[in-house]
Amino acid sequence: MGFNTGLSGLRAASVDLDVTGNNIANASTVGFKGSKAQFGDLYASGFLSAGTNPIGDGVRVQGVKQSFGQGNISFTDNGLDMAIDGDGFFILNNGGEVRYSRAGQFGVDKDGFVVNNQGMKVQGYTADGDGNLSGVRGDLQIETANLAPRRTTNLQTDVNLDSRESLLERRVRDLSLQTGDFAAGETLTFSYSDGSADETVLIPSPINSAGQIADAISAASGVSASGITTAEINSTANGASTGDTLNNTIASGSLEFSINGQPLNVSAVTTLDELANVISSFGNNSISANVDSGNLLVRDSSGEPLDVQWGDGSSTNPIENTVGEIAVSTNRSVDTVTSDVVGSQFVATYNNTQPTRINAFNPIDQRTYNHATSTTIYDSLGNAHEMTQFYVKEPSPGNGVGQSQWSVYLQVDGEPVGGTDQTPYTVIFNQDGELASINGDSNGEIVVTDWVPKDPSGAPNGADGPPADPASVVSPIPEPPTSSAFVLDLSEATQYGAAFGVNDQQQNGYTTGRLSGLDVSDAGVIFARYTNGQSNALGQVALA
Repeated sequence: MGFNTGLSGLRAASVDLDVTGNNIANASTVGFKGSKAQFGDLYASGFLSAGTNPIGDGVRVQGVKQSFGQGNISFTDNGLDMAIDGDGFFILNNGGEVRYSRAGQFGVDKDGFVVNNQGMKVQGYTADGDGNLSGVRGDLQIETANLAPRRTTNLQTDVNLDSRESLLERRVRDLSLQTGDFAAGETLTFSYSDGSADETVLIPSPINSAGQIADAISAASGVSASGITTAEINSTANGASTGDTLNNTIASGSLEFSINGQPLNVSAVTTLDELANVISSFGNNSISANVDSGNLLVRDSSGEPLDVQWGDGSSTNPIENTVGEIAVSTNRSVDTVTSDVVGSQFVATYNNTQPTRINAFNPIDQRTYNHATSTTIYDSLGNAHEMTQFYVKEPSPGNGVGQSQWSVYLQVDGEPVGGTDQTPYTVIFNQDGELASINGDSNGEIVVTDWVPKDPSGAPNGADGPPADPASVVSPIPEPPTSSAFVLDLSEATQYGAAFGVNDQQQNGYTTGRLSGLDVSDAGVIFARYTNGQSNALGQVALA
């Protein structure tokens, strides 16, 4: 019996060595769980061996138990390699038979299924096109086709407009009156509209010079942040009567011209071009002048106020401009002017509500807008287009204390959208710098319904164009979209006394993309990465 007892120990030790050797052999096996041999005493039972001090019969292996404690987690270069941190098993489909494993070395077979090294298919929950996971467990399959493009339907711009910016555009009305032969006590009535309210100027006679009329008009109209209204007067020997032609001319005779109190030598000047040359040769390097479509434009690039005076030798016409620009116009016709004689009064009314625009918005001239920002948007074919937002500060709207107004011009690939002839959107800010409205709507959104996607040659590129009924398009654009309409969200825009800045700008479109890689989140969700920078959820790995 003693010999057999010793042999039992050898047998038990052999099993223990086998278990230990197996643990060592699988030290680098992914998902391997080490084992430990468990031993028990053997006691003989019988009449002859009964007593108070029984002697055991040796030892035996009662079992080999695996340890399911958490092992070390290491990183690999394979995006589908997974490890379970905690309890649980991967569920595998082995030809209809369910298997369980802690080994997370997975790949993709020729059909796109996620499988282990033995070809068993990993079980999980698939996702739809929007990334929503289903509740039905099945074989996980990777979609390797190109990602379809998505057109831009929403663009969000979080921007701050600098409230300290100056007005860049000037709006001027030009009108000439031919007057003369007014008797003592008669009154000349001049009425005009500045776009917000009519104003009447009463000029008593006798009139000794054209400068008297010009002074009266300038004194009545004044100079405001929104612009100035000027009139060039040419006295004639004929009395005014009903039906007289009212043209815009420049006064004849000797000319006096000064800038910031310093007279210029303009005795030999006979044209606006000659006057512009004299001004540009002025000693101040920041002051320049040019003639554009009959308009003499004088600018001070330093931003300092300009004090410009001109006259015919008998009187001068001062105009102070606080934003560094003054406009003198000539040879520009007036759209609609009516005149009449009422009793002893001559009445001239200017009916055009749209003034002449000096330094008007021009997208290729940075001097005509305060701020601009661009971003890429996409049509239904996935073609990229550049959309640019231009911001132009405007005069105070006057319909609320402390309110400020800006115009927003939109262009896609250099062509205006959102209206014809570069019609801007009117953006109003409250006195606290927060957005109040856009075109009178407080939701802070612009719905663009007239964009025609074009190729580099300027021809339509075949993508979806504007909707058939633009008035029916509302925000948000419903899915799936059927036109090129999109929404520009400016609800987070501000106007603070700080430098212009784009805090955030996002849009929901993208071009087509090829599968470039796979990633798995901590929750076991498999994401596909594409060459266009997008990622989509494909499914989630199930655990038992």
